[in-house]
Formats: sequence, structure tokens, C-alpha cells
Amino acid sequence: MTLLSRLILLVLLLLPLPAAAAPVLAGFLDKVPAATLVPGADAYGPLRDDLPVVPVLKGGETLGWAFVTSDFVGTTGYSGKPIHTMVALDAQARIIGLDLVKHSEPIVLIGIPEARIKALVQGYIGLDLVAEARSGGTSHDMDIISGATVSVMVIDDSIVRSGLKVARTLGLGGLAPETRPAGPGVEIDPDATAGPGWMTMEGDGTLRRLSLDVGQLNAAFATMEDPRAAARALTEPADTTFIDMQAALVSVPGIGRALLGEQEFTNLQSWLGTGEQALLLVGRGLYSFKGSGYVRGGIFDRIVLIQDDVSVRFRDRMHRRVVSLAASGAPEFPEMDLFRIPADSGFDPTRPFRIQLLVQREVGPIEKVFTTFDLGYQVPPRFLRAVAPPPAAEPSAAEQVAAQDEVSAQAQLWKKIWAGSKPEIAGLAAMLVVLTGVFFFQGFATRNARAYFWFRMGFLTVTLVFLGFYANAQLSVVNLMALFGALVTGFSWQAFLLDPLTFILWFAVAAALLFWGRGAYCGWLCPFGALQELTNRIARALHVPQWTLPWGLHERLWPIKYMIFLGLFGVSLMSIEQAEHLAEVEPFKTAIILKFVRAWPFVAYAAALLIAGLFVERFYCRYLCPLGAAMAIPARMRMFDWLKRYRECGNPCQSCANQCPVQAIHPTGEINPNECVNCLHCQVLYQSRTICPVVIKREKRRSAVEGAAPVLGPPPVGHPNAARHIPKSARGV
Repeated sequence: MTLLSRLILLVLLLLPLPAAAAPVLAGFLDKVPAATLVPGADAYGPLRDDLPVVPVLKGGETLGWAFVTSDFVGTTGYSGKPIHTMVALDAQARIIGLDLVKHSEPIVLIGIPEARIKALVQGYIGLDLVAEARSGGTSHDMDIISGATVSVMVIDDSIVRSGLKVARTLGLGGLAPETRPAGPGVEIDPDATAGPGWMTMEGDGTLRRLSLDVGQLNAAFATMEDPRAAARALTEPADTTFIDMQAALVSVPGIGRALLGEQEFTNLQSWLGTGEQALLLVGRGLYSFKGSGYVRGGIFDRIVLIQDDVSVRFRDRMHRRVVSLAASGAPEFPEMDLFRIPADSGFDPTRPFRIQLLVQREVGPIEKVFTTFDLGYQVPPRFLRAVAPPPAAEPSAAEQVAAQDEVSAQAQLWKKIWAGSKPEIAGLAAMLVVLTGVFFFQGFATRNARAYFWFRMGFLTVTLVFLGFYANAQLSVVNLMALFGALVTGFSWQAFLLDPLTFILWFAVAAALLFWGRGAYCGWLCPFGALQELTNRIARALHVPQWTLPWGLHERLWPIKYMIFLGLFGVSLMSIEQAEHLAEVEPFKTAIILKFVRAWPFVAYAAALLIAGLFVERFYCRYLCPLGAAMAIPARMRMFDWLKRYRECGNPCQSCANQCPVQAIHPTGEINPNECVNCLHCQVLYQSRTICPVVIKREKRRSAVEGAAPVLGPPPVGHPNAARHIPKSARGV
């Protein structure tokens, strides 16, 4: 065990156990005056004993109720910590006040003006939570700030879900408090059978229908505020079918067998996982309920399943086409599709739900207006059976259920983020596959110096543009401090799953450290490192002089980055927030995430580092980067040494040491793996027939042997005296 490992273990053992947590709200009542939260208010009332909320008062009268989102939902932000937003609701369950009171989002929010985030939060004032409860949380539009997507989604999720919990518990706006019975009153009866034929199932509610003609649709758009919607009315006859859509919950055995047939229902069961349900939708007419958005983006954006606060949007992986229907008398439908409802969505097949159909109309070259229509559905009573309630649960059972709901809601959030990041994930996966191939077959990859140079420049350009400027996938020492903080206070995967590319990159880095050391990331996948190297190459092309520091000075500058890292780590033990601010020694946020759109001191600092890198290649990487230092420490455990060396390297030959871009090769010939960025330039030189003396000497000998004229019949090749019969000129003497 290394000295650093012992120190970390000692710190962990000495850390005090956390005390029982008080409501987060209690810590902000003195910091956020009532008048700041709700204009006109003058005081807060006492904190309730049963719920972490306080009344907001004006002259002793209650204007509303205030709470902090993190007391009710545990969704964490990019930093792995909750984003604390103070919210006030009135008696009608409308939001009347908000204040972003605390967050720890340094990677995203530092550099983005705080006013923009405050303005976004203020935009929720007036949000009607009664409408949100009816729509399943989808009745409002969510604004996105470039560079803060994850944080904005966390803020939105926290405000809406915590607001609904408070409104239901207090009965605001007529919302009924959420009560969970000890057990379900009814359940699906697997032995129930459906009526014979399509017409019978339409009549008894097994099938539910939404039918719209052109006249009804034109009338709906005519009532909209935008007059262009009525002006673009469809010209088909008014009685033309716009859409005829029918639905059935075919995961119910009796319904599924009747509509799909025994064989297809068996296939359906094998497709569904434990607790999952399946919805059959069929349609015909001018309008498709599927559209074409799922082909481009993988999501069916025209339909959404809504049940109370639960909303389910379907993606391509949750979809299967139906070839034919087994029910007698079934009409012909050009669209027949199955949609899988995830088990963790909170959907209850025994309760009513609705399918919301989104209909759009173009009113300009790139403008559209939208309206919605609902298809209500409830499994007929014949397919349900009563169940005896289980014994009364212990008081802790309610807390367990609430915790399960919270975990499920958080899982839905990060799954939604991953589903929306498929192109970026695929791009990163392709880069990792290519880079792995280069490292495993580095001898072949570096055989042609010119081809390898342009490949490396191309890869670094992709890293900078795609991973950096486009996807903002720049790792930071802040990630490591957040990970350590999570390990100390209670680890949760959810905090790290919110950013798919960062999550994948860290796993790739962890694997690469065992094989190749820190250079796999620092030399190839770090956007700021790529920016430094590319700008240095441009400087070389413009004949900017390159400075090579004396070895003694260079060797003494190496430790600076390790000191910076250990200093940040030590500060993080006392205050993670302070450490995150000190981590501004990294220019990543300024140069990569915010693209230099920031206050001038940050821009000047990042520009100074890049200017230094024009003269000393990768100046920041060599001497100042705490992330590189943090990676170098565990990289000492790597299992392989892939870089090939000759006995002559370092003594007498110094070619690789002199040409190493980051001076990671000692004058004695050995490569320092803690400083090497795996650029593989030394492997190009290892095979060079014009630079490497060992290769040049070997090639001369081979040419001499192959080109020597056998005058007196020389001994066979390999004979001890064979070299004596080669002319001195051919031997290079």
C-alpha cells in the first residue's frame, strides 16, 4: 500500500459519522427573507412537525407554503449533489415564489451567468401543479440553457415532483393526498376471457377508440389564438377520416389472446420483462400516430401514455409491429403496433389511463402549432378480480415505498438522458474502439510516419470538436473530488449516470490506466490537451520558435501538478465547495465547455496557457494539470509496458529523448510513464530507417549481405566467418 493510500484510509477512518439530518429548509429560513421568496410577504410561520414546510405570512395571514425541493426529492445534479430550490405554493397549488438557494454545479454553472439560471427558475412562477398532476408533469415547456442541460433537467424534475408531493400532502388546489393502500384492491385476472369478435370487444370496452374527421380537426385549430392555424385548414371533405385510432392493453392475458392469437401472445410474453405491460395501438386515416420522428430520433413524439402523475413516452426499443390481428371481424389497419410499458414507470394496469395524441399543423416555413386529443382507457371489470388485503405493514413500510418511488423517479431521469444521447454515445464508442486498436497494434499503426501523423491530427481534431466543443465531455479533477465525496457521504450511481459521456469516459480511463497508464486519456481523449497540441502544430507551421527546457529545470517542474492536486484534495476534505472553486486552476470550463464566453480574467488565464503552449508543447499538461497528476498516481499499477526500446536507447542514442513532445524520456533512455502521454512518437522513431541509428545500422547490414558478390564462394549466411567476406564499404566501415 502506497503512502498516499495509507493517508486516504486514515482520513476515512477519522471522519465523524453523520448526525441525524435536519430538514434542509431549516437552514435557509434565515438566509432567504419571506419578501424575497414571495413579494409582499413579511414573515414565515413555524416549521410543521409532520412535513418540512412553513407558511408564508403577510400580516399574520397565510399567502402560501414554502419548502425546499431537496427535502422531498433526491435527484442530484452534475456534481453529485442536490440542487436546492426554495419554492412557495398558494392554496390553488400554483407556484408563487422560487429561489435557487444553493447548488454545487461547478463544471456547468461556473461561468454561466447566475442571472440566467435565476431567470430560468423564475420562469416557473405561475406553474399550475393541478394541470401538471392531470398531464403527468408534461403540461409545461422546459427551457434548456446550452452547456447546462443536465442541471436544467434536474431543476425541472425537482420543482415539479416535489411541488406535486407537497400539494397532494397539503391538499392544495383540490389535489387528494397520495395514500397507498396496504395492498391492491384488485388485480388482473389471468383466467378471464374476452368476448367473441372485434365488434363485441368494441362494445364492452376491451377496445377503446379515438375517431377524428377533417371537419373536427379544422374546428379545433380554428379555436386557437394563432389565426394562421385556421388559415391552413385541410382541404379534404369534412367527413374524411383524419385518424381512427383504437387501443387495448394486450398484456392482460384474455385481451392479448383474443386480439393477437395464442402464438403471438406467447411471443409477446417472451418480449416483456417482469412487471412490464404492453399496449396495442392500431390506426388508419390521413394522420399517423407514429409519425417519422422515431426513425430519426428513436422517439414516438406524437403519443404519450398518461396516468395521474405518470407519463410514459415510447422509444423505438419499446416498439414492435403487428403483422395481423386474430380477432374475427377486425378491420384493415395500415398501422398496427405494440408498445412496451416499463415496469419501473409506476404504471398500474388496473387503473384508468389515457393516450394523448399530439397533432401538428405547419403555419410557416419552420413554424408549427400543436393541439392534443385524448383516448381514454380502462381495463373492463371482467378482467379484474378482488384480492384480500395483506396484513397491516409496519410503519417503516411507507418509508420503504417512498424510497422505492424516489429511486424509480431518479432512474427515469437518467434513462431519459441516456436515451437522448444515443448519437454522442455511439460516436464516443467508435473513438474508443479505434484508439484501442491503435494501442494493441501500435507497431503496424506507426509503420508509416506520415500516415500516422495525419491520423493523430485527425483524431485530436475529433476529440476537440466532437468530445469538447459539441458534447462537453471534458473530464475534470472536480469529478474525482465529487466521487470521493460520494464515497464518504453515501455513494449513489444516479449522480454519475446523469452525464453519459463522462460516465463512459471514466470507465474507459479506469481500464486504460491498467493497460497503458494515463496517456490514453491525456494524449488522445482530453479536449484541452488536443487544443494545446493542435495549436502548437499550427505554431510550428508558422515557424514559431520551440523552447526545450533544460532537463534539470524540467524535472523540477514536474512535481508542481502533483502539489496542486494534493492541495485541492486536502481542501476538499474540509470544504468541497471551496475546492471546486480552487479547481479553476483547470482552464477546461473556460476553453472547452464555455468556449471562452466568460469573464475576462478566466479567458486571459486560459489564453495565457495556450500561448505558453505555442512555445513549449503541452505546457499546461506537463507542469500544472491536477487531473493528469491524479491519473498518474493509480497508473503506476499498470500491468504492461507496451512501448518498445533498444539496448542502445539513451546510451549512446538520444534521438527519442530529444524528440519526445513532452520530454517524458530520461537522458538515460527510460520512459517516465507518469509523464508519458502515449503519443507513440517514440514508436514511429523506433521503426524509422532515416532517424533511428539501430534501424539504420541493421538496414545497412541487410543491404550489404543481400548485395555482396560471391567471388570465391563465401561461407553460407550465418556462418561465423560470413561477415569477413563482405567488403568493408558494404559493411559501413
